[in-house]
Amino acid sequence: MNLRNLLLIARKDMIEVSRNKTAVLPMLILPLIFVIVLPVGMILAMQSSVETAQAMTADPDIQLFFEKMPATLSSIVAGMTMQQSSIVLILGMMLAPMFLILPLMFSSIIAAESFAGEFERKTMEALLYTPASDEELFFGKVLVAFVPSVLITWLSFLVYIVVLNGMSYPIFQRMWFPLASWWPLIFWVSPALSMMSIAVTVLISAKVKNFMGTYQLSGSLVLVVMALLIGQASGVVYLDVAVGLILGVVCWSVTAVILWFAVKLFNRQKLLLDS
Repeated sequence: MNLRNLLLIARKDMIEVSRNKTAVLPMLILPLIFVIVLPVGMILAMQSSVETAQAMTADPDIQLFFEKMPATLSSIVAGMTMQQSSIVLILGMMLAPMFLILPLMFSSIIAAESFAGEFERKTMEALLYTPASDEELFFGKVLVAFVPSVLITWLSFLVYIVVLNGMSYPIFQRMWFPLASWWPLIFWVSPALSMMSIAVTVLISAKVKNFMGTYQLSGSLVLVVMALLIGQASGVVYLDVAVGLILGVVCWSVTAVILWFAVKLFNRQKLLLDS
């Protein structure tokens, strides 16, 4: 595999993605909501009164979450005030799976622009006649989606750390976030989900000839995260360090299988006939 060809394909795709407002806007709006608007709004509401914090923790889902969580997690909120435990439970624990939506959405958006964007711009034929091999074409488009999605997710996590600690400092009088369970989630599970999403999306975009159609189909992978969120809220599974590490192994294993099939099924001549 020629690294130079792979990087040239990735660079070309990144330029095209940056020009597509349909692709760029969601990558700006989604982190703004998850990383700033949501935590700031909830912390301000809890700071306003103890009654607000009590009302939030009185929610049946949160009560169930608290009752069933293992000792390793319940010990984190032991001895905390109502406001402190509310913030930790909701923003530090329960919403952790929601953060995995970011790499899925980022990678799906960029990868959907890969082949589907080529069809829409009528540039697929020129791309397929380049000297790059099938593997270089495929992995060049995987690279251009994987690197930005992972970097944006990590940057969003950094901002989330600053926002949570900064906004809640008057309540805690210390820096309390991130919890240990977030490290495997962000640096082990989220890259795996991103790569899985990219492999599936590139395959879809090679068949579906428009950006929105590809993005909508690949967006169904968010259901994986929603299932994880529901599982945690219902007490079926809790994202502690051990679960995060195991989940990452499972995701990377599934991703490896999907990538293997994607490379095998990728057919340059078929794309040329369809373009």
